Amino acid sequence: MRRTREVAATPVRSASATWAVIADLVADTVAQSSSLSRDEAVQALSAAEAVGRMLVTGGHLHKQPITLVAGKVHCEITTVSGTAALALAETLNPVPGAAGADDFTIYFPSPAPLQEQVKAAAAGHARLSDTAPPAPETKAAAPGPLIDREALRWAVTQR
Repeated sequence: MRRTREVAATPVRSASATWAVIADLVADTVAQSSSLSRDEAVQALSAAEAVGRMLVTGGHLHKQPITLVAGKVHCEITTVSGTAALALAETLNPVPGAAGADDFTIYFPSPAPLQEQVKAAAAGHARLSDTAPPAPETKAAAPGPLIDREALRWAVTQR
């Protein structure tokens, strides 16, 4: 299920503090799973801390999200800066849906000026990726019509 989270950056928080909030959000979401470790998420995000701060500072996360994919969770995390950050009502609770997850990946955007740094960070931990995230899971349409026309026809002719 596709979810989004917006995190207030400058002037509400420094780049380091913004990154810490993003890391906690991801780690707390992953921790809902009985088969995944919060510590592993913390380690992965620690490996990407320098590039994460660069993405925040450069404003790259305003339009291009960091995406957590864990079980049914497909959460896109962006930042908001300036006067909009001052008025932002953040939702920083863990994202629901990761309880049954047995795997997770954190996808980073790779903007032109930071491609090499993002690639190096992603290579630093198996749970990080600089590739495009998979498309979010969508509910499939019902396999057929909602009305069984034969049953309706039978019901009408039985009167």
